[in-house]
Amino acid sequence: MTIEAQYRARYDKVLFPIANKLEEFLKDILSDQPRIDRISTRPKSIARFMGKAKTLTSVGTPKYEDPLHQIQDQIGARIITFYKDDVERISDEVQRYFHAIESKNMLPENDWEFGYFGNHHMLLLPVDLIDPGFDQGLVPFCFELQIKTLFQHAWSEANHDLGYKPGQQPLESDELRQLAFTSAQAWGADRVFNELFQKGAQTS
Repeated sequence: MTIEAQYRARYDKVLFPIANKLEEFLKDILSDQPRIDRISTRPKSIARFMGKAKTLTSVGTPKYEDPLHQIQDQIGARIITFYKDDVERISDEVQRYFHAIESKNMLPENDWEFGYFGNHHMLLLPVDLIDPGFDQGLVPFCFELQIKTLFQHAWSEANHDLGYKPGQQPLESDELRQLAFTSAQAWGADRVFNELFQKGAQTS
């Protein structure tokens, strides 16, 4: 059976039901947290999984020898917040309920660049969310959680749609600068709104 056929079986039989239970669990534990715009989960699409599975290293060798076990974001979750200060607060709350394998803030490579920003976690899947009737060989052991502000989320979705469609021509230099410009604007808007919220909270 091909990797695609194996992942397709996993996608339908296991990943979807686990993702749905995970979304319910996240909404439950964060029900009393203010300024959350949305919580969503999803299994990685078959097309995106296969695209990642075929990734090559800089020397042309496969990055993943066993993609079904090595690719860790087969289930992804997102929490979208209003302000930057909310991200850390929600991140701390989430980690009370999950064991973190890895946690990091995603930033551009240097201070002169504007690009992707976000708070990422690789978390173990709780046993309670896994139906004991599932074939355990199909069940991933972890999932990826991204916590972003509304501006970070909007920019990253548009950037992925515009800049990473399979088969399309690479963006030209001026187009890349335009994307960087919109990222800088989103970064600035996040900062301004957060500062205005802080100021309002101090005076209320």
